Amino acid sequence: MNINDLITSLTNIPDFKLKLIAQELNIKTINDLVEFFPCRYKTNLLIENISDLDDKYLNEDVILRGTIKSFQKNKIKGGKEFLEAVFCDKTGYILLTWFKKIDLIQKYFKTDREYKLKGTLKKKRSRFVIAHPNVVQETLSFELEQEIKPTYNISTKLKQFGVDSQFLNRLINYVLSQISNIDENIPENICEKYKLINRYKALMLIHNPSCSQDIHQAQRRLKFEELFFIQLKLLMTKHIRMSKQKGFIMSDITLFNDFFNNHLSFELTNAQKKVLKEIYQDMSGGFQMNRLLQGDVGSGKTIVAFLSMLIALGNGYQVALMAPTEILAEQHYKNICELCKDLGFHVALLTGSTRTAERKSILYYLAHGFINILIGTHSLINDQVVYQKLGLVIIDEQHKFGVEQRAKITNTSAHVLIMTATPIPRTLAMTLYGDLDVSVLNEMPPGRSPIKTIHIYESQRLRAIGLARQQIEKGHQVYFVFPLIEESKKLDLKNLMDGYENIKSYFPNTPISITHGNMLPKDKDIEMQKFARGETKIMVSMTVIEVGINVPNATVIIIENANRFGLSQLHQLRGRVGRSDFQSFCVLITGVKLSAVGKKRLKAFVDISDGFELSNVDLQLRGEGDIMGNQQSGTVSMKIANLQTDYNILQCARIEALEILKADPDLDNNPILKRNLVDKLDTNYSHVG
Repeated sequence: MNINDLITSLTNIPDFKLKLIAQELNIKTINDLVEFFPCRYKTNLLIENISDLDDKYLNEDVILRGTIKSFQKNKIKGGKEFLEAVFCDKTGYILLTWFKKIDLIQKYFKTDREYKLKGTLKKKRSRFVIAHPNVVQETLSFELEQEIKPTYNISTKLKQFGVDSQFLNRLINYVLSQISNIDENIPENICEKYKLINRYKALMLIHNPSCSQDIHQAQRRLKFEELFFIQLKLLMTKHIRMSKQKGFIMSDITLFNDFFNNHLSFELTNAQKKVLKEIYQDMSGGFQMNRLLQGDVGSGKTIVAFLSMLIALGNGYQVALMAPTEILAEQHYKNICELCKDLGFHVALLTGSTRTAERKSILYYLAHGFINILIGTHSLINDQVVYQKLGLVIIDEQHKFGVEQRAKITNTSAHVLIMTATPIPRTLAMTLYGDLDVSVLNEMPPGRSPIKTIHIYESQRLRAIGLARQQIEKGHQVYFVFPLIEESKKLDLKNLMDGYENIKSYFPNTPISITHGNMLPKDKDIEMQKFARGETKIMVSMTVIEVGINVPNATVIIIENANRFGLSQLHQLRGRVGRSDFQSFCVLITGVKLSAVGKKRLKAFVDISDGFELSNVDLQLRGEGDIMGNQQSGTVSMKIANLQTDYNILQCARIEALEILKADPDLDNNPILKRNLVDKLDTNYSHVG
């Protein structure tokens, strides 16, 4: 058996099960199968005393020793009987329940006789309960090593067809015993330096550990391997760009200096000046700039982008700015036109709503160099859009675009500046954007009042309504935001519409806009524009307002079911207000039943206004996937590493990858690494052989 064989080549497993595994778990090859790692481990915890039971053991398999004191038959709804027993030792008691064969159970168990019972610990009405416990063989000693069972993330559909954790574990262990070619893929000197076990042993132990030390050793090795190849890929991409991908040289900053000295009406922050210096060094250096500009909400990314445009324009090049939504593109268009009004440049807007005749005119003037700045949505990457001399591409809120969309517009010699208002922790940035140079705007312009953030419960809703009414009476505007979770779109839409009706009853004479995912894009844009122009005073929305709407007159945002959002998402929503000198407010409304993590998250959000600090808290509490969201397509998907807990491993892996590439940039002297880089990351690098 070869590790690159398809799993459908396995002959001792029914075809329909193999096809289901491939379909549901995206497991196509034997290698995919052995790298489908356990998400957790269940242990048969040997509990000496019942009084030692604690909530930390909930949903774990435990073994207890004690006696049954009494039985009692009860009825559940519908009249069906179940059997309940009190199981105790000298320190306390627990309830046992059976819902099947209750007469046989009552005959089998004798009261006042000692048993060792095993089962999954649950809690019901603040009491610990085990349903359908199993009797442990008397030969099992309480001093024996705990049994460890790997648990895999398996869909309900698979379980219905008999593919559960136990089945998958048996299949993986069988395959591992048959594979003849699990070779080492990390250089021997690195394994020795960090005391990493070999790859075959790591795969064996991760799926079949006998103790916690086995798990630790296997995970450490496999995490290093995963992060090492990710860093190798990113750093190699950056090396190719830096050494081989030429960029236009833009050294003339006469126009930039003229605007900076004579037209800029406010003082830039030190962070903005530092970032502009980095951008100029890139654009004048002869190699293509690929820079990520991270800036918290309100940190002044737009003026940095415009000043970067002036460098390109002053050297005779055209500029393209791509935004994820039409309304954000229109806002950029208005801002850039205002900034350009005394400079004589021609700015055009190209979106899906641009009329045919106007589109033809724009394309003609663009191709002949009469349009200097083109602003738009993904329409900018249409094959019909031809530039005479494109020198700078700016992509705003890049995580809202797919990888292919970004690659299409950046696959030129033009310099690329990618902007995001989503603060990203350094560990995450190193992994998602390790092939880019990163600049950070971590300083806010002076004069902005901090947004007051409060958390209230459903019963206190009238406080939020009163605040909204007060601000509307002062001439300001208000957002009401409802969550959108992909798995429950119908329920979320109903909640939104119910909320909309309630809001109408609170504000019967106030014009209200509403937007949600079931509306056509043009209808959403119409509603947003009405709100932006001040024609409506309240915007009721799902999270479509998270990015892209700038209404300085809006001073209150009320977020319903706030516990269903991540901190970074909440921070983006909060950034929709506080965009003027007016005092602004962010109100979080939740039910009283919150998880411990939910309470921590909301408290952090109320207490912390800095987006980068919040993003680190979010990474700790939720993980990297939740921060970036499902739309972060094309980013690295990690099977075992965790960017928060494995930062030290990530640093070591990056250092080793850097050392290798410094000595051997194209991996010509490392054929095993070169081959594994392509295989492991499914990357078709033309420069990797």
